Amino acid sequence: MRLYHSATSPFVRKVTIALKELGLADQVELVMASGNPLDPGSVPLGRNPIGKVPVLERADGPALYDSRVICRYLDELAGGRLYPAKPRLWETLTLEATADGILDAAVLMVYENRLRPEASRSTPWVEGQWQKVARALEAVEGRWIAHLAGPLDMAQIAMGCALGYLDFRHAARDWRAGHPALAAWEARFAERPAMQETKPKG
Repeated sequence: MRLYHSATSPFVRKVTIALKELGLADQVELVMASGNPLDPGSVPLGRNPIGKVPVLERADGPALYDSRVICRYLDELAGGRLYPAKPRLWETLTLEATADGILDAAVLMVYENRLRPEASRSTPWVEGQWQKVARALEAVEGRWIAHLAGPLDMAQIAMGCALGYLDFRHAARDWRAGHPALAAWEARFAERPAMQETKPKG
């Protein structure tokens, strides 16, 4: 298999951590690819017409894209370790979606400042994206800490990547303020070898 990836993409990081935690990393060749909404760059559009990474190329079928699809596929290959049985499955999927929602908003904030001309940037729009993040953090602090403290699943990996990206790109926002339980969980989870090995730089 081939994984088209970017070293700073938090969605790629999710997949890379899943590969490591599932023991599949040696079965996947990493291929650098990068792009943005204005220029798909080196992302293989023939494999993902949306023009985003990650993209997983398989020998036995069409390429897979979107980190949630790829992670679910990899988990099935490994025998189903990161997506638990029902009814916990629905909590895992919902919390993974919450983490991905944090990432979607946080990435859009970066794009607004990097890709739009300064005169066209909208501070209210950026703050609206941050409010999505803030609401999600409040929800996790209020109802998801027990889940995060449970057996390793994909929701934990996704949330670890989301919080890591907030540190990487939005450190000045100080997401830890007002979220002591989530901050304590993140400090522990960030020590996992797979998290340390995939920590973004640059």
